[in-house]
Amino acid sequence: MKPITIYTDVTEPATWVKYHKSMCHDCQAKCCSLPVETKIDDLIRMGVVDAFEAQEPPKKIAKRLQQAGIIDHFNFKNQIFTLARRANADCIYLDPHTRRCTIYEQRPKICRNHPLVGPRPGYCAYEKK
Repeated sequence: MKPITIYTDVTEPATWVKYHKSMCHDCQAKCCSLPVETKIDDLIRMGVVDAFEAQEPPKKIAKRLQQAGIIDHFNFKNQIFTLARRANADCIYLDPHTRRCTIYEQRPKICRNHPLVGPRPGYCAYEKK
């Protein structure tokens, strides 16, 4: 039987496929080109902010992280930091060769919960390697 090729568009959740945990093993990690919104506790887990610095005003932390190329944006009202992405939209923590997260054990909560939460819960933009 010929394998079925699935084409999904990460920007179009209607094209996503029903998620199953085995899909991650041979996926292109297209979900890692979605914007990643984090809170301060994620940044501490990731090791880019320490508990002492977390006592500083969030705007000051955001300025440092933007200058370091770790975040692209800070939403002051909601205290949400958006991680930086490469020119091709990949997360800066995605290895471009292996297509695996370089901070997997420390990854943000949103990444830990994907695809159970997100633009289309229970579905993902799977594409076979």
